[in-house]
Amino acid sequence: MAKQGITKTPFFSYRLGPLAKGCQLCVKGEKTVLFVTGLCPRNCFYCPISDKKHQHDVTYANEWPTSNIDDILKEAELCSSKGAGFTGGDPLVKINRTVAYIRALKQRFGKAFHIHLYTSFDLVTEDRLKLLYVAGLDEIRFHADLQDDKLWQRINIANKFKWDVGVEIPVIPGMKKQTEKLLKFLNNKIKFLNLNELEVSDAEASKVSKLGFKTKDSLSYGIKGSESLALELLKFAQKNRFSYSVHYCTAKLKDAVQLSKRIQRRAKKTKRPFDIVEKSGMLTRGAIYLPYLCPSIGYEKKLSELNPKQRGIVMKKLSIFKFHLMRIYDVPKELLFIDEHKLRLLTNIKVVSELAKDIKSSGLKPAIVTEYPTWDELIVELEWV
Repeated sequence: MAKQGITKTPFFSYRLGPLAKGCQLCVKGEKTVLFVTGLCPRNCFYCPISDKKHQHDVTYANEWPTSNIDDILKEAELCSSKGAGFTGGDPLVKINRTVAYIRALKQRFGKAFHIHLYTSFDLVTEDRLKLLYVAGLDEIRFHADLQDDKLWQRINIANKFKWDVGVEIPVIPGMKKQTEKLLKFLNNKIKFLNLNELEVSDAEASKVSKLGFKTKDSLSYGIKGSESLALELLKFAQKNRFSYSVHYCTAKLKDAVQLSKRIQRRAKKTKRPFDIVEKSGMLTRGAIYLPYLCPSIGYEKKLSELNPKQRGIVMKKLSIFKFHLMRIYDVPKELLFIDEHKLRLLTNIKVVSELAKDIKSSGLKPAIVTEYPTWDELIVELEWV
């Protein structure tokens, strides 16, 4: 590392030495994020996990809430993923589930499908790590507690196995001395260190505020002072010529690069013949809603509370109207799709624009929507026609 300098990357981050293999795929949007469980033995004040996940035993494949292995494999296929990042919570809390997911992904996509996993030192034992290694885990990343070094020695257990070992921590303003102590300790023990810009979730905002931390601005979850400290730590690592590479990952990288590129990849696989794929990967399309099941306050809750019989009635109404559009207006079948998830009829912009009057006279509501190409189909823009 002695001859290498600090380099600004094309994706809003800084590095000293090469990126970890998992990061190389992440910045291209080529990794599926597998949230194994929200359960965790720790309760870090800066944890960015949302309330619906934090300390709840839930599993998500990207935005898809599912623990079904077939769904997880399907999500990886829809995103054309070349690997997966296992996170939480702490995946080691549900070690058997984690191992089953690793094996399933490797079996479906092959040994080259790269899997990395995040965990703390709290649950690390040689037996648990051996299970992960034998299952096919390629890269393990530890979250070290900066305020307590008693478990740091467990990094030596990970080095008994032939995989890439790294550490990933948030850069916490005011903890320069503790972080430098960790950097020194890790010399000759890891392959890479990732420094993440400290972010705060809505769930932890009040707690973080009481500790004196402030966000960079009103639109950011990034904490003021985190980036400047990260750059100091990069220089510290360079000066000391540590054996491992260092990467400072910004909040902007995660949102504007990693997430954006993954969304663009998924859009290519999930777009329908009538969809307009925006440069960002968002899908713009026509949508026809039932008046009592259209986007508004409580929309998602209404959908989730429908029983099978009620859903069946809605599906029948949508099917009848789909047939109406095909028979009366000769709308091609391939331009009409019943969305069983959001219980609506999808089509192109032209259909909802030109037939808006008939649609409304039939008691339905036409709209033009722009939304994420993800499982949750989060709406970004909606215009009633």
